[in-house]
Amino acid sequence: MKNLQNIKNVYFLGIGGIGMSALARYFKFTGCNVAGYDRTPTALTEAMEKEGIDIHFEDDIRNIPKNWNPAETLAVFTPALPDEHQELSWFREKPIGLLKRAKVLGLISNDKSGIAVAGTHGKTTVSTMVATILNETAIGCGAFLGGISKNFGSNLLLPKDDSPWIVAEADEFDRSFLHLQPELALITAIDADHLDIYGDKEKIVDAFEKFISQIKPGGKLVVKVGVEINRQKTSAEIFTYALKEKADFSTLNLRLDAGDGCYRFDLKTPEGIIANCKMNYPGLVNVENAVGAAALSFLAEVSANDIKAGLEKYAGVQRRFDVRFKSDSQIYIDDYAHHPKELEAVISSVQALYPNRKVTGIFQPHLFTRTRDFAAEFANSLDLLDEAVLIPLYPAREEPIKGISSETIYEKMKLENRHLLSREETLELLRNEKTDVVLTIGAGDIDRLAENIIEVLKSKN
Repeated sequence: MKNLQNIKNVYFLGIGGIGMSALARYFKFTGCNVAGYDRTPTALTEAMEKEGIDIHFEDDIRNIPKNWNPAETLAVFTPALPDEHQELSWFREKPIGLLKRAKVLGLISNDKSGIAVAGTHGKTTVSTMVATILNETAIGCGAFLGGISKNFGSNLLLPKDDSPWIVAEADEFDRSFLHLQPELALITAIDADHLDIYGDKEKIVDAFEKFISQIKPGGKLVVKVGVEINRQKTSAEIFTYALKEKADFSTLNLRLDAGDGCYRFDLKTPEGIIANCKMNYPGLVNVENAVGAAALSFLAEVSANDIKAGLEKYAGVQRRFDVRFKSDSQIYIDDYAHHPKELEAVISSVQALYPNRKVTGIFQPHLFTRTRDFAAEFANSLDLLDEAVLIPLYPAREEPIKGISSETIYEKMKLENRHLLSREETLELLRNEKTDVVLTIGAGDIDRLAENIIEVLKSKN
């Protein structure tokens, strides 16, 4: 299937995933019939059902619409599904187009001027910032995001009819980003991750080098200072960005506003200084992300005033340095970090924002393989906390690995003030001890604790 022009019906296998749901909403809003399966209901599936998308939660072929014309129907699946999935097997045997999510995203975005944000962490925030900035301009953009933007209330921004730009998060999982051929691209980081897919870091680097080779002729690539990649693999013009280090794009005169806990800075560009940039979203790591987003916007020929306006308007992404509760004495932040480098970045940012305050971090490991492969690195990152709580591991798509659990990380930690607790025991700990800054971290379902934590902190407040 080379185009989507004749498609009137789209069925999603794994519709509740953040990337899948953005595509489902896109097809619904463009007039297609949309339905799908997912394993469990979530706030995201509930929102889609309210938008008129039919979703069920049983792997049962009887729930697949049978009145759709196969020639006008597309099925989209996530590689996280097991091979023995009944509905997936049914589609494989039918004369219906069956494509991975990443392939469909490529079919939508490659005909446009794509802006692809790649990297083993930070890509959701950077891509959402770029979309927020471009949305402030007259030309606008469309966007497929890896999180729920607080500015848009969605993971999808529908493009204006005359806008050439599509912003997409370029996901390295399962080499998905190799379906994209962007005009502008950015790499935030290349760390060892998804070793269950790649095997070793060398193969991850190989995939990123293949990704940059696919940038369109005349395109541009932005790379964070410190990222090691063979720049000979692309014909794109290359620019660098950094928080403070020497780079084509970086901050000058960076300062923290004690009044609102947010940062102000001047932005250095290849053509001069954009003075007095202001963020209304906290976290030093987000200033670095903002520099990358501003670099892409600058290369998309966005004006200095529109870049400043977009950065100032940026309101964040759910579960990315997400301040869920704040009072005079207590703060609660929720973050999606699930790799040791991400944990280190978010913990350091919290400590820089709230110096001399006790930070209690509650962490849920994500995947047995990632826990096995990076247990020592996770332990080192969590040791940065004043107090650490590890709750049971979230397996996601994986079967258990004997001897691997949250305790694997716990045993490698050196921090004395650490705990291995259930969810209920964690809430009891928060009720009974003096708390200051509370941080929940993880990519699983730890966010389901958020409302309970907020209630505990409110009752103490």
